[in-house]
Amino acid sequence: MAFRLGGEREENLSESPGSACADLDRLLYPAAPPLKGSDVAELQERLKELGYYSGPLDGLYDRKTVDAVTQMQRQKGLKADGCVSSSTWLALSPPVMTNQPAEPRKPPSAPVGVITLVVELDKNTLSVLIDGNVYKTYPVATGKRDTPSPVGEWRIVDKQKHWGDGFGSRWLGFNVPWGIYGIHGTNKPWSVGKSVSGGCFRMHNRDVEELFEWIPLRTVVRVIDSQKVKLSKSAYKIGMTGQEVARIQFRLQEKGFSPGLADGRFGAEMEKAVRNFQKQQQISETGVIDEATLRLLDFQVEKKEGT
Repeated sequence: MAFRLGGEREENLSESPGSACADLDRLLYPAAPPLKGSDVAELQERLKELGYYSGPLDGLYDRKTVDAVTQMQRQKGLKADGCVSSSTWLALSPPVMTNQPAEPRKPPSAPVGVITLVVELDKNTLSVLIDGNVYKTYPVATGKRDTPSPVGEWRIVDKQKHWGDGFGSRWLGFNVPWGIYGIHGTNKPWSVGKSVSGGCFRMHNRDVEELFEWIPLRTVVRVIDSQKVKLSKSAYKIGMTGQEVARIQFRLQEKGFSPGLADGRFGAEMEKAVRNFQKQQQISETGVIDEATLRLLDFQVEKKEGT
């Protein structure tokens, strides 16, 4: 992505992505077969909210969806060609109704102390904590079911301005080992407060611009949820990475055994925490999280067909 302008990046913390936040806008246009994707489904949902579309939210950019876009473009004074670029997304935003000129927003004083960010997926909020106390809370859009946000504890390793239309005016990137995720602005302000993103955390541009000025590189972002999940594997060991490793790390923390940050990486510190937990539970101290250890950590393993 060639959108970085005047930013900061901490090298050697971010790893090669296996997936990425899907919030970068692609051009949607009439085609045969029709384009398909979660961005089309989000477009259909917004068009339905505004009364332009009455079809299914199936993610297909078919004739009915194109006609709804064309109608909206015509009413908004845009070129009515059925192509969806950044100007069309912006036209889907609600108008600002005011008779008074907007006053410049006075930037608040930068908070003093150790900053931590906490995202609560259940609430779609991001809170700024100063020395462990909530300083300010913002609404955010979080990932939807098929493109979930990464649960865990991450560090800010990249700060950029104007990374691309879909990312709004600011980008704060995480060191998630399996993909590119972060906090960013948006050209879809109506989506903030909902679980609709490609996995990243969308904020109103005014909010992310404020946050951007406060947050230094290596700031910890704690992403939490209360969802109970079944794990897909019966054993986890050193060298493994992934979302399930991060959830296990959180559980070890809750049990009083520190694996370091819940960063989805099964390293030596986590192995030591597992051995200490196994010792307390009086089971074999292997450092490998087997089914017996998972049960003691209150996890269930999803049984696959034929097992």
